[in-house]
Amino acid sequence: MDILNKVKSYREEEQQLKWEGTFAEYLQIIKQRPEVAQTAHSRVYNMIKSAGVKEKDGRRVYDFFGDEIFGLEASIENLVEEYFHPAAKRLDVRKRILLLMGPVSGGKSTIVTMLKRGLEQYTRTDEGAVFAIKGCPMHEDPLHLIPHHLRADFYQEYGIRIEGSLSPLNTMRLEKEYGGRIEDVEVERIFLSEDKRVGIGTFSPSDPKSQDIADLTGSIDFSTIADYGSESDPRAYRFDGELNKANRGMMEFQEMLKCDEKFLWHLLSLTQEGNFKAGRFALISADELIIAHTNEAEYRAFISNKKNEALHSRIIVMPIPYNLRVSEEERIYKKMIQQSDMAHVHIAPHALRVAAIFTILTRLQESKKNGVDIVKKMRLYDGEHVEGYNQIDVDELKKEFPDEGMHGIDPRYVINRISSTIIRKDVPAINALDVLRSLKDGLDQHPSISAEDKERYMNYISVARKEYDEIAKKEVQKAFVYSYEESAKTLMDNYLDNVEAYCNKNKLKDPLTGEEMQPDEKLMRSIEEQIGISENAKRSFREEILISISAFARKGKSFNYNSHDRLREAIQKKLFADLKDIVKITTSSKTPDEQQLKKINEVVARLIDEYGYNSVSANELLRYVGSLLNR
Repeated sequence: MDILNKVKSYREEEQQLKWEGTFAEYLQIIKQRPEVAQTAHSRVYNMIKSAGVKEKDGRRVYDFFGDEIFGLEASIENLVEEYFHPAAKRLDVRKRILLLMGPVSGGKSTIVTMLKRGLEQYTRTDEGAVFAIKGCPMHEDPLHLIPHHLRADFYQEYGIRIEGSLSPLNTMRLEKEYGGRIEDVEVERIFLSEDKRVGIGTFSPSDPKSQDIADLTGSIDFSTIADYGSESDPRAYRFDGELNKANRGMMEFQEMLKCDEKFLWHLLSLTQEGNFKAGRFALISADELIIAHTNEAEYRAFISNKKNEALHSRIIVMPIPYNLRVSEEERIYKKMIQQSDMAHVHIAPHALRVAAIFTILTRLQESKKNGVDIVKKMRLYDGEHVEGYNQIDVDELKKEFPDEGMHGIDPRYVINRISSTIIRKDVPAINALDVLRSLKDGLDQHPSISAEDKERYMNYISVARKEYDEIAKKEVQKAFVYSYEESAKTLMDNYLDNVEAYCNKNKLKDPLTGEEMQPDEKLMRSIEEQIGISENAKRSFREEILISISAFARKGKSFNYNSHDRLREAIQKKLFADLKDIVKITTSSKTPDEQQLKKINEVVARLIDEYGYNSVSANELLRYVGSLLNR
């Protein structure tokens, strides 16, 4: 019954939001709230901005897209700042078709869907309220009632510019129903809705021989000609085409470049002049955002055709490439799995990450810069620390190939292979190796992969496998080291004592004999080498640790085992290296003794309780790491 109560509550809320009144009363509203009279482009921009904007790594991040679009912050920022923002300011960019171009399953349709759903919700708020002439099939802007010769005076009084002319139907209604008294014309609040065809239109190309231009611009209602006597009577016309219904909001052209040319010519005057031709009428004004999407191959074919030159200048192309960050790709897979019927299946930690590593590698281009291999590039793009590189290097890498991310494996392929793995495997749990095996097997079935690409992708499967080997060993390492946490803390304290003496050029005292000793260089290097600190970089790393200790002390906090991530990782690796023989024996023994069994059970319990494994995937992980250590 709870859902029925929510439905009832929603219905009551909608009733409260409704408003009807005269044009004179509507003028009182826009006097107090001028934003009500904003253009369609302005409404979309303000909708995006109202969801929240924050700065991240010198880039603007728009929360509106945050829950659905991952890893495309640069593309989204370009989209908002280079199209929606200037279009909202009535700059010439609003007279262009917005064309999202990118590879399949890259997020183009998702962006458009989010804009449509967002507009539906935004028009239910005070800031996004939309008002229209009551009974108008095109939801016409009431301000079109103001005669052209009075619009300069209107701007002086209200500060609002009026664009567009009153439609033929409302021109007739004004005379016949209201006797020319614009102040009495009825106005109502409308709520944009794709389902109800209010302010949101969608056009999909089909067979050009059977598809009629009336789908876009409406058509004559022949059954009414006997009543009205003429095809040019606006009452005999059905203003029900997608361009009519999308007025005041947005119009989506799905796969626009697949459309027959006759459908695209209507967009020339609509974008440039804000009007289009329909029936035997004067040009009809429309205020709508035209957004389309296509892939790169179709776009290249389109611009190579000289007949399309008139449309070229009316289009602003926004590239929407694939995401190039492993962590964000992992989020995409999680979202897609949660939206499917696979959500109940246990997917072992790092299985999706390993799939993401493979996928991102297929999208990256090999850098020509010395020392930057594709794995380093992948890590740098994902924000990982790679010694010897900084953010400036990352920015330079991104400039090296402006079209990077327009090719490679798409997320749907990965999800399809994960689905295949789940169906094939008897137990409701899959791990990283299952996923990699399925990705590899599926390459033969992928229709658009060339023999050359397949060979390259097989190499990336091997690279992803090596990455997983390191992840798996590290996971077991952390679980084992937990049982030796006191040893880890003791080792760290010993390291810090030596670092402090080294940086301050002091000596240490032997706790037993009291004898003075030089700092233990061998111990310090054995720990630092675990995380790739070179001989040349050791002093700066040690000084960094000392600065961290001082910073904690100033804040009245004590520096402990968890205070410095890289140092903790180094200590864990060092301890794990020292414990490797114990781990090897424990994980690979076919007949473990009581002590080994106890240790295995402790590690399995920790993997389950704190690392997100279940009993099946935890035991699979231990067996796999045991086999790695025995090689």
